[in-house]
Amino acid sequence: MTPSKVFPELLSDDPAAGLRSVGVLHRLAEQVEAIHVELARKHGWSWEQIGDALGVSRQSVHAKYGK
Repeated sequence: MTPSKVFPELLSDDPAAGLRSVGVLHRLAEQVEAIHVELARKHGWSWEQIGDALGVSRQSVHAKYGK
């Protein structure tokens, strides 16, 4: 499934519609990331492992999700 099938506005000639879709996708990605970071922590993953999987440093993922 391509993003344009889920959000046909991504192919719109209207910049406002396209940018709104990008915002929706960013928020969705953040929510999915948070769910899986929490799941990884429950499975005993270290901050370093999570950071590696996300392509960021352990410090940045810990700063974002550490409690």
